[in-house]
Amino acid sequence: MRFGVRLASVVGLLLGGCAQAHAAEVESVRVHSGPEATRVVLDLSAPAVHRVFTLDGPDRLVIDLARSALARSAPIADARGLVTRVRTGPQANGALRIVLELKEQVRPKSFLLPPNSPYGHRLVVDLAPAGGAPGIRRAPELAAASGRDLVVAIDAGHGGKDPGASGPKGVREKDVVLAIARELAAELERRPGIRALMTRDGDRYVSFEERVGAARRAQADLFVSIHADAYRNASARGATVYALSTGRASDEVARRLAERENAADLIGGISIADKDEMLARVLLDLSQSASISASVLAGQQIIEQLSAVTSMRKTRVQQGSFLVLTSPDIPSILVETAYISNPREESALRDPGHQRDLARALGAGIVNYFRTNAPPGTTFARNPPPPAAVPVRHVIRRGETLSGIAVQYQVSLTSLRRSNDLRGDTIRIGQVLEIPL
Repeated sequence: MRFGVRLASVVGLLLGGCAQAHAAEVESVRVHSGPEATRVVLDLSAPAVHRVFTLDGPDRLVIDLARSALARSAPIADARGLVTRVRTGPQANGALRIVLELKEQVRPKSFLLPPNSPYGHRLVVDLAPAGGAPGIRRAPELAAASGRDLVVAIDAGHGGKDPGASGPKGVREKDVVLAIARELAAELERRPGIRALMTRDGDRYVSFEERVGAARRAQADLFVSIHADAYRNASARGATVYALSTGRASDEVARRLAERENAADLIGGISIADKDEMLARVLLDLSQSASISASVLAGQQIIEQLSAVTSMRKTRVQQGSFLVLTSPDIPSILVETAYISNPREESALRDPGHQRDLARALGAGIVNYFRTNAPPGTTFARNPPPPAAVPVRHVIRRGETLSGIAVQYQVSLTSLRRSNDLRGDTIRIGQVLEIPL
């Protein structure tokens, strides 16, 4: 409901960093150390979508490169400056993860450089000590006063007399999306500074108006509607994330203008009931445009995380005409988690483990969106958490050993055992291991 915040979010949209890139190879990793900072350079065969975040206990910096791999015999730099070790490992979603072990906490800054003789494409990551230049420690800042919680409205599609789609074995959409929604609510509630609001928490029918109305009354900061798609071709598969289409948005503006004299509608806390038609249209257009732009940004963060746990039908946010997405002042997305009409995806959807994986991915995407888009006055805006990431998982295949998997991901056997509560090295085909960062 925060009109100024919704408009401000438009200014900050940088969707270029979320675009898909061609597959790339990392041809070398170079580390240069200066008196006040350390520079890490990745030589690439092509531009790559990337993200960078830090971890502590011990201090590390993680670089994830989408659709990338380490070139065979690629030289990896030795420890230098703030970097004590460099290790790499493939992720299950086709990304390459590079972990820099550090002497201390750092403030990273990353940017891509185009080819410039004699160099090709490069990803540059500059590392500065978090407390200032080496040998200089700034006094710790006083903790900011706690702000308000973010509110995320979680909408489990269908319900009650409306079962939604059904799979070939009779699994109903309304049941599986409610299970995923509950897992997502629990996942978000575990994070300080976020409060989850369920539009339905049982098998009951809820109208579109009630769903959106509940979110607006709670002054939600984000609305996430969860569904499971269906198609006549049983081979259709993959998740899709939607925001509102501009055509539907125009229709919604016209509807609200026609009804503004009969309903004291508020757009970001501003009533349009007493405004003339021109001003009311401007307010509606601005608010709806800001909401759609923020929705696309949030949706792209969710896609990045979902792709680690399930196949994606589309790797960019799609836009469609959905009634449930028509709130003009709340960023709203609809997630089709899978095709329930596909026998394999139907089976996965009813698996509690897969439901939790989907919920964790959704939660990680939401947290990453709010890291840079939290409204002023919220806990997240004052003290943003580190980027959330879905853990890398490895499904054991015939002939694999625990020590071989540790070598593949460049992690220690001890940490691999600890992350998976293993007492020895015995593993079984089909077992899923969580790979520590």
